[in-house]
Amino acid sequence: MTRDPNKARKDLLIKGLILVFLGLIVLVSPIFIHAPGFAAAVGGSSVVGWFSLVLGIAFLGQWALRRKKA
Repeated sequence: MTRDPNKARKDLLIKGLILVFLGLIVLVSPIFIHAPGFAAAVGGSSVVGWFSLVLGIAFLGQWALRRKKA
């Protein structure tokens, strides 16, 4: 069964945007959290935020390359 290339590109776009959004939320949220213990816990997960942000940017790059080829 062959996948529709437009759907595959759209999936990359959606995944990329969601991952970038989640990564930014994880990285920026400690600034807006007033409880010190909770802010430290969320701040400790910055590696996850960076990973999500980089992976999302990679997905968006793949989407842009595939869109340019088509």
